[in-house]
Amino acid sequence: MTACIVGWAHTPFGRLDGETVESLIVRVANEALADAGIEAKEVDEIVLGHFNAGFSPQDFTASLVLQASPDFRFKRATRVENACATGSAAVHQGLKAIEARAARIVLVVGVEQMTTIPGPEIGRNLLKASYVREEANIEGGFAGIFGTIAGQYFQKYGDQSDALALIAAKNHRNGVDNPFAQMRKDLGYEFCRTASDKNPYVAGPLKRTDCSLVSDGAAALVLTDVETALKREKAVAFRAAQHVQDFLPMSKRDILKFEGCALAWKRALAEAGVSLRDLSLVETHDCFTIAELIEYEAMGLAPEGEGARVIKDGLTAKDGPLPVNPSGGLKAKGHPIGATGVSMHALAAMQLTETAGGMQVKGAKLAGLFNMGGAAVANYVSILERIR
Repeated sequence: MTACIVGWAHTPFGRLDGETVESLIVRVANEALADAGIEAKEVDEIVLGHFNAGFSPQDFTASLVLQASPDFRFKRATRVENACATGSAAVHQGLKAIEARAARIVLVVGVEQMTTIPGPEIGRNLLKASYVREEANIEGGFAGIFGTIAGQYFQKYGDQSDALALIAAKNHRNGVDNPFAQMRKDLGYEFCRTASDKNPYVAGPLKRTDCSLVSDGAAALVLTDVETALKREKAVAFRAAQHVQDFLPMSKRDILKFEGCALAWKRALAEAGVSLRDLSLVETHDCFTIAELIEYEAMGLAPEGEGARVIKDGLTAKDGPLPVNPSGGLKAKGHPIGATGVSMHALAAMQLTETAGGMQVKGAKLAGLFNMGGAAVANYVSILERIR
């Protein structure tokens, strides 16, 4: 292990009227530093995760972090982007700076403001994370892409509507206890399973309850080297951090396998020297319920085509053997693109320091998380453990 999380901050996710990208960045930057007990002048490097793609008129946003303190002036600051995995890309970039001994303390911020533009424009912006040459005409934007994946999965393995509804119901039930979640309502299995005026089909077999929410929000982490972390009040170490990038066109891959996700998990578990059975919980990228279902298989919880039994047997329930998305996941929490990966790390750190409140998984010792950009194109896995 070369780095640790020693502080964090997290805004609520949702429609945050009165906020801007700048105000969200400034808020979480200052709150994370205060949580870590570190002053701005001690930070060596700043990494901002911000997808944008047309959501905000302000681009070139890395220097907006400097608005949080005059002591940030002349610090290195860089914006990174890797579609919906932008937040984890920022975290991993911070880890690399510490591993290279180019920095001792790194501030990582993830942010997105998505709700200020019309729905059709949101869909067009998100579709830019697909292979536009071949996939831009898929109806329904990115929901259409995952609707296509779900349709192919159903065709190969049978109707999985029950499993998808169970995943949605689980995550909405968990989201009730997450004070940061955009939707804190237990919708129940029957509502998620049944198409209705309030839960219509959106794309292919996916209903509204199968799709994550359009959100505003931000999260931040303070990363340090291990020596510095051991002098702080709390330290959550990276046992592993792996990034696997796959082809962008779905036509060049078996889209039902999420092979990049599987390889990222395999490498991370090997790096950490643990197995899935050793993990206390997982936060995974459920941008759509079909994604969580296939991710069960990619991480090794079930053979290909048999992910449904994982949710039906209660394996991933909050009180099950391996709770998945005890935060409610993207499904209930919301999905402000650039903030999502940073949020996952912050929530996992809360679990390991037993500060997760109603979300808390009893006895959490080791947490895994998977953040994905595009349709399993950018794949990031981190495994975290508290050492102080």
